[in-house]
Amino acid sequence: MTEQKRVILDCRQHPKSNCTLTLSGTEQEVLDAGEQHAIGKHGFEQSPGLRDQLRQYLKQEALSR
Repeated sequence: MTEQKRVILDCRQHPKSNCTLTLSGTEQEVLDAGEQHAIGKHGFEQSPGLRDQLRQYLKQEALSR
Protein backbone atom coordinates (compact mmCIF):
# COMPACT_ATOMS: atom_id res chain seq x y z
CA MET A 1 0.00 0.00 0.00
CA THR A 2 1.36 3.42 -0.98
CA GLU A 3 1.16 5.93 1.81
CA GLN A 4 -0.19 9.31 0.70
CA LYS A 5 1.54 12.39 1.98
CA ARG A 6 -0.48 14.27 4.55
CA VAL A 7 -0.53 18.00 5.04
CA ILE A 8 -1.79 20.35 7.74
CA LEU A 9 -3.64 23.64 7.34
CA ASP A 10 -3.66 25.58 10.62
CA CYS A 11 -5.95 28.62 10.77
CA ARG A 12 -3.68 30.18 13.38
CA GLN A 13 -1.07 30.74 10.66
CA HIS A 14 -3.21 33.41 9.00
CA PRO A 15 -2.20 36.77 10.47
CA LYS A 16 -5.78 38.07 10.86
CA SER A 17 -7.25 34.90 12.36
CA ASN A 18 -8.01 34.05 15.95
CA CYS A 19 -9.44 30.68 14.86
CA THR A 20 -7.84 27.52 16.25
CA LEU A 21 -9.03 25.03 13.61
CA THR A 22 -6.39 22.67 12.19
CA LEU A 23 -7.13 20.40 9.24
CA SER A 24 -5.10 17.33 8.33
CA GLY A 25 -5.26 14.94 5.39
CA THR A 26 -4.25 14.71 1.75
CA GLU A 27 -3.65 18.02 0.01
CA GLN A 28 -6.91 17.70 -1.92
CA GLU A 29 -8.94 16.88 1.21
CA VAL A 30 -7.42 19.73 3.19
CA LEU A 31 -7.88 22.27 0.40
CA ASP A 32 -11.53 21.21 -0.08
CA ALA A 33 -12.31 21.52 3.64
CA GLY A 34 -10.17 24.63 4.07
CA GLU A 35 -11.92 26.41 1.23
CA GLN A 36 -15.35 25.68 2.72
CA HIS A 37 -14.15 26.78 6.16
CA ALA A 38 -12.66 30.03 4.82
CA ILE A 39 -15.90 30.86 3.01
CA GLY A 40 -18.37 29.75 5.68
CA LYS A 41 -16.60 30.85 8.85
CA HIS A 42 -14.33 33.70 7.77
CA GLY A 43 -16.35 35.33 4.99
CA PHE A 44 -13.86 34.82 2.17
CA GLU A 45 -15.27 34.99 -1.35
CA GLN A 46 -15.11 31.86 -3.45
CA SER A 47 -12.62 32.63 -6.20
CA PRO A 48 -10.09 30.84 -8.39
CA GLY A 49 -7.27 32.26 -6.26
CA LEU A 50 -8.61 31.16 -2.86
CA ARG A 51 -7.01 27.70 -3.06
CA ASP A 52 -3.71 29.29 -4.04
CA GLN A 53 -3.93 31.50 -0.96
CA LEU A 54 -4.70 28.49 1.23
CA ARG A 55 -1.94 26.44 -0.37
CA GLN A 56 0.71 28.86 0.95
CA TYR A 57 -0.22 27.86 4.52
CA LEU A 58 0.06 24.09 3.98
CA LYS A 59 2.73 22.25 5.95
CA GLN A 60 3.86 18.63 5.68
CA GLU A 61 2.50 16.58 8.55
CA ALA A 62 5.16 14.92 10.66
CA LEU A 63 4.89 11.15 10.74
CA SER A 64 3.99 9.72 14.11
CA ARG A 65 4.40 5.98 14.42
